[in-house]
Amino acid sequence: MKNKEHTRQVPDTVVKKFKAGFGYKKISQALNIPRSTVQVIILKWKEYQTTANLPRPGRPSKLSAHTRRRLIRDAAKRPMITLNELQRSTAEVGDSVHRTTISRILHKSGLYGRVARRKPFLKDIHKKCLKFATSHLGDTPNMWKKVLWSDETKIELFGNNAKRYVWRKSNTAHHPEHTIPTVKHGGGSIMVWACFSSAGTGKMVKIDGNMDVAKYRTILEENLMESAKDLRLGRRFVFQQDNDPKHKAKSTMEWFKNKHIQVLEWPSQSPDLNPIENLWKELKTAVHKCSPSNLTELELFCKEEWEKNSVSRCAKLIEKYPKRLTAVIAAKGGATKY
Repeated sequence: MKNKEHTRQVPDTVVKKFKAGFGYKKISQALNIPRSTVQVIILKWKEYQTTANLPRPGRPSKLSAHTRRRLIRDAAKRPMITLNELQRSTAEVGDSVHRTTISRILHKSGLYGRVARRKPFLKDIHKKCLKFATSHLGDTPNMWKKVLWSDETKIELFGNNAKRYVWRKSNTAHHPEHTIPTVKHGGGSIMVWACFSSAGTGKMVKIDGNMDVAKYRTILEENLMESAKDLRLGRRFVFQQDNDPKHKAKSTMEWFKNKHIQVLEWPSQSPDLNPIENLWKELKTAVHKCSPSNLTELELFCKEEWEKNSVSRCAKLIEKYPKRLTAVIAAKGGATKY
């Protein structure tokens, strides 16, 4: 608890006795106040020629230094703790402050509230990606250049339903430039399959209807070998696919065996390990900038934008693949920035 400031009478008496030749100890005994208090009053009088309370630089903090450190420590250790919870914890130790005060303290320490990014939930079984990253960290760059990466993704006609923020003036919320166009049922979407390597992008195929084992095998028969040939991967290339049941079906794996195609062993639930995810994100952004008005245009723009991916962009993704593996290892098999 902070000491109450003395009334003007006490400091004035201290100075008066000091001028009369009394020492700090005698003044302290005469007025029954600490010697240190006498010293502070005298020093203040010598420097400012007054015993009046001087104006402070600002409003005194309601929180003690200990409570401030505790707030910062709690927020750092528990990133998802709310301002309400922090407010209650400070009230329990006798410091009742507004949420904005707590927020301001955290901001000064470099902690800011941000929307948490969503990543697939990883169970222990999914930590196999850690084993994958560790076992492949020492592979040569040439090994990754031989890999043909593949995946499927859904692309919506009007994009996803994520929030978008706009800077606008009052009463302009319905202006066209401040709105996101939507249609009933979202306007539909298409599923596409595609592949790429460090030498560039391979084929992209629109998937009609629901994907099943037979349809997936047809896509492979009509596009995989041709893509590998166009990208000049040679006969000893390695094919990457995830562990979708259709991909790992017995008939599919027999097809790979008959074609003498080596399939990269892949851990479950590990999109962070597949560099095609970066191309998917860039593709969707580019396609929606084209503003397709129907599914036919959506498919056309998807294929056009896919082919626009430069060889240098694809090569850079594969060149940095060891860094991706290092990030997975650092995260102990968990989610990474990739």
